Amino acid sequence: MQRRYLSLAAMGIASAMTLTLTGCGASGDGGDVTLKLIAADYGDRQSNSSQHYWDQLTRAFEKKNPGIKVDVEVYSWTDVDKKVEDLVKAGKAPDLAQIGAYADYAAKGQLYSTDKLLSIPVEADFTPSLADAGEYERVQYGMPFGASTRRLFYNKKLFAEAGITNPPQTWNDIARDAQLLKSHGVKIPFAVPLGPEETQAETLLWMLSGGGGYTDSIGKYTIDSAENVKTFEWLQKDLVAKGLTGVEPAKLNRADAFQGFADGEVGMLNGHPTLMKQAEAKGIDYGTVELPGTNGKAKATMGVADWMMAFKAGGHRTETGKFLDFVYSKKNVLKFSGDYGLLPVTASATEAMLADDKYTKLHGFLKQLGNAEFYPANKTSWPLVSKTLKAKMGAAVGPKGNPYGVLTDIQNTADMADNATQ
Repeated sequence: MQRRYLSLAAMGIASAMTLTLTGCGASGDGGDVTLKLIAADYGDRQSNSSQHYWDQLTRAFEKKNPGIKVDVEVYSWTDVDKKVEDLVKAGKAPDLAQIGAYADYAAKGQLYSTDKLLSIPVEADFTPSLADAGEYERVQYGMPFGASTRRLFYNKKLFAEAGITNPPQTWNDIARDAQLLKSHGVKIPFAVPLGPEETQAETLLWMLSGGGGYTDSIGKYTIDSAENVKTFEWLQKDLVAKGLTGVEPAKLNRADAFQGFADGEVGMLNGHPTLMKQAEAKGIDYGTVELPGTNGKAKATMGVADWMMAFKAGGHRTETGKFLDFVYSKKNVLKFSGDYGLLPVTASATEAMLADDKYTKLHGFLKQLGNAEFYPANKTSWPLVSKTLKAKMGAAVGPKGNPYGVLTDIQNTADMADNATQ
């Protein structure tokens, strides 16, 4: 079934309906069942592990729904996707998984669509751009869970010492400011982490700032577009070749770039909300601005979403739907987002965050979410394309790199992967 789109007026009417109203075909009061959820850990230490969030949430849910138990196992991002993959292959799919990608499971018919699970008000509450990103062949299977957007971070102290009075708005500003920072002894004027950790993210950010992207409006890969080639040729010639990235992009991972910023060694870089806490913990006075583009602000920023999905194998559709309605309540979405420095994935929690001054530093990121562009995670070819990007993009902008050749090579890989899945 197509996902149901509701206008704001319709959403208001729907909100007046009982939240126990279920999606298409769901019925019954549930049974004495135990739901299994495999989830990713958003904490950076044991004391703030996501396990604490889920333990508190499930206790509250079970108190209201005595016939349903929820067993949650939390794994690191290094392990969680593989854990779910292994369980599915072994015929032991969990009822729910909160991981990084959903399309492969949707393509194999292993997931419930959201309209089979959620009450109408809850389904309609997802931020539209995120709901769209959760669709496979025009049907939503991926429910957004945690989201973020990217902005350019800059070190105010280093800027002041270099005589820079305003943050960059264009590529020319970036090049000029980076040169000033270098002249004043800044180790890494502009960090460009194209090491294997998260190359696909930094690549997309630069594509968007240059007017390009991974795909066109109908989902066809455009990796070797003229805009993308021009972007990486500029990056190679005007930043890397002039020593303004400090470290060769292929040798710099995102985690190291973020740590360098927190240590006061990086003047500028593209970052997401969690960098704020990391920088504040080290006493860094920073600012953020929208991504600079060729002649002004970039056309869009990158959005990233992680996904909740429900497997059919256990047959617990009704109970799973009840639990998900609880998970996606305004209160729970806002608490999770606030606890882990992420952006709410629902309209109701977004409004609450924007109205609360304690989240002021997240507001700039949040206001970008509606127009953000996401990875083409609805394409089953994307995992291979992402892996290829991680292996090749860093070297493309290195001293001996060939941006055009590398982008063309990746485009050919993407096209072959797309054709193989059709």
